[in-house]
Amino acid sequence: MKKLLLLLVFLGYHKGSSQELFVVTDPASNVPSNSLAINAMNSLFKENFEQGFNYHIMPEVTYGLNKNLMCRATAFVSNINTGLSTEGGSFFTKYRFFSSDDLNSHFRLAAFGRYSFNNSDIHQDQIEIMGHNSGFETGIVATKLIKKIAISTSISYEKAIDNSSKNPFPSSLGNNATNYTLSFGKLMYPKKYTSFKQTNINFMVELVGQTININKKSYLDVVPAIQFIINSQARIDLAYRRELISSMFRTTTNGVYFNLYYTFFNVTK
Repeated sequence: MKKLLLLLVFLGYHKGSSQELFVVTDPASNVPSNSLAINAMNSLFKENFEQGFNYHIMPEVTYGLNKNLMCRATAFVSNINTGLSTEGGSFFTKYRFFSSDDLNSHFRLAAFGRYSFNNSDIHQDQIEIMGHNSGFETGIVATKLIKKIAISTSISYEKAIDNSSKNPFPSSLGNNATNYTLSFGKLMYPKKYTSFKQTNINFMVELVGQTININKKSYLDVVPAIQFIINSQARIDLAYRRELISSMFRTTTNGVYFNLYYTFFNVTK
């Protein structure tokens, strides 16, 4: 009986969230209540104006306080100084304030906020508090799941500040921006659930854009990805990001993501 109940819980978790665990954006859903998720986010991007690649590893920890509220802490490590060095970190929280669930679909709305600190030099128009800028971001995200397909979209306001007293924000650049995303995900395998130990394979495409509010410079990137969820707890993401259009100066635009993600359920039980 205990094994049957466990199977039902995991199948319900899979059907409600497996297609909406996006690679570069957060859906309106949260990690399960009382669960701890760890993630090693790796990115490798080609430098646009010099030789070499820009590598970032961002270890993060996410905790589900309850079904509607989660929090996350992330560290920023990169090879910007020839060797790996820690540049800063961020704190993120997301609150799901609306949920409408049906048998084969659901719709959710959530508000989120992030604060980041960073000590690296500021070298581009693009504002990115996930690894490049100090500052804050706040926004709203909506996610719709229909059977095996998930659609998620978000809009947010992002503000950059000085990267420490040694790296002030340049007065020639716009320090605030509007971000917008649109993500699609589809469960490709399995066709039918029989066990929570089945490997899930998800395919997704994400569109990620930004407009600097003061000068209207903008960009739009596309991120196709494939995702594997193993034994309902481990996750492997592989994605490629490519610039579609841009009117702003960006030092890196095209590259790959490789994420390793693991969830511990009922950690304080």
